[in-house]
Amino acid sequence: MEDCIFCKIINGEIPCFKVYEDDRVLAFEDINPIAPGHTLIIPKNHAENLFEIPDEDLAAIHLASKKIARAMKKALAPTGIACLQLNGKGANQVVMHYHFHLVPRHEGAPELPITAWELKPGDMQQIEETAKKIAAALND
Repeated sequence: MEDCIFCKIINGEIPCFKVYEDDRVLAFEDINPIAPGHTLIIPKNHAENLFEIPDEDLAAIHLASKKIARAMKKALAPTGIACLQLNGKGANQVVMHYHFHLVPRHEGAPELPITAWELKPGDMQQIEETAKKIAAALND
């Protein structure tokens, strides 16, 4: 896709700080990092989001993320690693090319809002109804 910044990175038109690459995946450091080591893993074939990405590319991203997370653990000694993937403008996806974030977390770092929410018991009837709707849609 000619106007996609991640496609331009894949094609070598824009430089990146490469962490990992194979035939399906490219991983590089985010230039607007949440924390040191914040890495993006993208498919080399353009797909906008989770709804469009081919299964093979999705699997390749997650296999690569496991390798990279192990390397992060060894190199940066985080107390945890946040994994984040956004789909669509409503979820605040900014670059419309599927990408998976690995964000090393360290003791004393500010909380990530998506990883820190107040646990409140839900309405069990509503939860059950929602589960049934999703399960039924899987069979359609």
